[in-house]
Amino acid sequence: MSEAMIANAEQAPMSEQERRQKLELNKLQKRLRRDVGQAIADFSMIEAGDKVMCCLSGGKDSYAMLDILLNLQKSAPVRFELIAVNLDQKQPGFPEEILPEYLKSLGIEYHIIEKDTYSIVKEKVPEGKTTCGLCSRLRRGILYNFAEEHGITKIALGHHRDDMLETLFLNMFYGGKLKSMPPVLHSDDGRNTVIRPLAYAREKDIARYAGLRNFPIIPCNLCGSQENLQRQVIKEMFQTWGKQHPGRLETMFRALCNVEPSHLADPNLYDFKEGKRLGGKRQAVVQSAEPEQDFGRLDVLNL
Repeated sequence: MSEAMIANAEQAPMSEQERRQKLELNKLQKRLRRDVGQAIADFSMIEAGDKVMCCLSGGKDSYAMLDILLNLQKSAPVRFELIAVNLDQKQPGFPEEILPEYLKSLGIEYHIIEKDTYSIVKEKVPEGKTTCGLCSRLRRGILYNFAEEHGITKIALGHHRDDMLETLFLNMFYGGKLKSMPPVLHSDDGRNTVIRPLAYAREKDIARYAGLRNFPIIPCNLCGSQENLQRQVIKEMFQTWGKQHPGRLETMFRALCNVEPSHLADPNLYDFKEGKRLGGKRQAVVQSAEPEQDFGRLDVLNL
């Protein structure tokens, strides 16, 4: 194509559809910037001098998280570093060239960690059983170690508001706990701090934004496509509620951020005799012979 033809193409007026999409993209970007910025401020996620590792799976959520953080970095009142990291688990057919090419185009520091966790998961997990538990534990250990070796101060994951609500219900329905994914999580050994910058962002906003930005999405064929996952049951329930009761999910999330221990029934959080709040970590009360499930940990890295 000649330079004249390129110039004419650039000067060609946008169609009505292109104009609407551009306006929608700008609106979504502003909304997500606001959501992420507010979450970072409310939970002190990123501080001056932080080296933040953005964990990328190739899914819409982690792409959007990195995109918004890069955008915010330009105007942030404090200086912080961003690096992108992907764990190549050696799944058959995984398009290993997509993420490096995309990250190279951004000009950001990135690392691809190659570990064959796929073979371990397929060997250890019986056919038809959920693979997320073992898969996420392996990934968590690998990424935690990488973060410590490279001076990472914060590990950013792409979980959003809907993920947090789903985890709350998973733990209630299947785990017997009132527990979700926290916006900030300190590992038990104190080595790592996990942050979730998309904590206030809605999944539908992220999905639409990812589509308009044309991120090169890589589907997860190991765990994300398992239709019998308990999380999928919760997703479908939320979708029904969203259609039948608009605003219910927003109200539920506000409740997650507005907890009153004295009006629950956990004596480890509230001293009902003395009328005082208690704090600190505790062991879970197990009233079933079935093995305990911890959904906050289960898919802590399921991006």
